[in-house]
Amino acid sequence: MSPFTIGLIGILAFLLLLMFRMPIAVAMGLVGIIGFSSVKTTSAALRILSSDVYTSFASYSLSVIPMFVLMGFLAYHAGIGSKLYSFAYKAFGHLSGGLAMSSEVACAIFGAVCGSSTATAATIGSIAIPEMKKYGYSSSLSTGSVAAGGAIGILIPPSTIFVIYGISTEQSISRLFLAGILPGILLTLLYMATIWIMTRRNPALGPPGPGPRPPLKEILLSLKGGLLEVFIVFAISIGGLFAGLFTPTEAGGVGAAGVLLVTVIGRSMNWKKFNNALADTTRTSAMILFLVAGAMIFSRFMAVSRIPFELASWVGNLPLPSFLVLIFILFIYLFFGTFIEMIPLILLTVPIFYPVVVDVLGYDPIWFGVIIVLVVAMGVITPPVGINAYVVKGVAKEIPLEVIFRGVWPFLIAAVVCCGILLIFPQIATFLPSVLMK
Repeated sequence: MSPFTIGLIGILAFLLLLMFRMPIAVAMGLVGIIGFSSVKTTSAALRILSSDVYTSFASYSLSVIPMFVLMGFLAYHAGIGSKLYSFAYKAFGHLSGGLAMSSEVACAIFGAVCGSSTATAATIGSIAIPEMKKYGYSSSLSTGSVAAGGAIGILIPPSTIFVIYGISTEQSISRLFLAGILPGILLTLLYMATIWIMTRRNPALGPPGPGPRPPLKEILLSLKGGLLEVFIVFAISIGGLFAGLFTPTEAGGVGAAGVLLVTVIGRSMNWKKFNNALADTTRTSAMILFLVAGAMIFSRFMAVSRIPFELASWVGNLPLPSFLVLIFILFIYLFFGTFIEMIPLILLTVPIFYPVVVDVLGYDPIWFGVIIVLVVAMGVITPPVGINAYVVKGVAKEIPLEVIFRGVWPFLIAAVVCCGILLIFPQIATFLPSVLMK
């Protein structure tokens, strides 16, 4: 049996194990070891197992993950999400659909600090959905806006997904962070425009909040109580990374220490919340590192099976424009993104598609990273298994799941528009890295 055939059987076996709900990290590692043994030898596979697992957990570059995860969970348990929503509500709540717009702004900012789409959807949803219900918003708009908004933060630094992509492809994490800023802002504005259009056509979907817009001074005063300080810490951490003062790991450490200091001084952090933040950080970081180890083993198997090289050769000989080939690859990401979590999907597919897109089709690797993060973010709200919709369902238990998915569709269209804009104007993603990191 040829290595290519063994590789195809391995991919099918991996998908079958997922259907039986085996943990993704275990499935990738198991298939990788057995597949590598089939192509090479068992002793070689065991050497790969020991060396790759050790490399994953001993790698300094991967230490950036627990640092940024800790920063996010410290902000989460300190109640930063409710303060963010209060600030956004004061700025936009007076508009038609303003509460839903406030949710998008709060999701974008909190998601940037937190780095988790599900945590963002759960945090902002628990605050925003009851408020929107109180003021007569439709259930589909309130839940759909939060589910979609949860995914915005993974484009805005610091993003764990960009860290994983950067490590997997040996691209600069600082450049990826910069590349995600403008697309993240663009997606937020498109979501807000979607809400404005929907509520202008049907004001009953999202009536304006009570009273006129408060004075600017009152809006700025809502930043008090630790929120402004967290913004400053965030700016120092990410700004220092972009300026070359910190490595990514150091930037995460500075951010986590700064958020802890600010929340302790502001008395929004206590021992119980701190312990919960550490426990959540440990669980999440261990999950990510196990996924990285499993993906490394699986990618070794893919390499010896020659599937990526055969795929690259096949794509290179297709009588199609490179643009259509890229669209086909993005559809694959969107399809698998509906039922596979973002991090394992990136780890699983990048070794296969990255050489094709960058080496054969000739696209910019930083731009491609932004595009696939955006497409994978679309997957977390796409029926039938969009994970963010189920998270929102957990927050708003009385709202049927089909209503949530119905509310997601307009935002999914907006995300497709955003992806189309980035395909036509790649400079939106590459401008900041090219200007600020020459």
